[in-house]
Amino acid sequence: MDEKTVFGKTIEVEGEIEGGDEELVVQGTIRGKITCQKDLTVDATGKVEAQVTTRNLAISGRVKGNVDASGKVELHDEGVMIGDIRSPRVILADGSKFKGHIQTLTDEE
Repeated sequence: MDEKTVFGKTIEVEGEIEGGDEELVVQGTIRGKITCQKDLTVDATGKVEAQVTTRNLAISGRVKGNVDASGKVELHDEGVMIGDIRSPRVILADGSKFKGHIQTLTDEE
């Protein structure tokens, strides 16, 4: 079973977060920079204003900042993303809100 670190609804963090072998779940607010080797989930109550580097990113809350994901970025129907996405796979659900640029990568890049 994968380990998870959850930043609860009342948590506010300003600075750099580096996640090693754990999935990160944001329910509160994070501002700064997030580097996560595993997956990052921004729940419906989560707000992220940061430069994000991760494997997979799932957004149900709000993300403002540029994202670099080695796997995929998935913006769920209630999710809001403002910033640029660089990832091989990007999924924008019907009803999601996105403003920025998307750069998809191939294995050759």
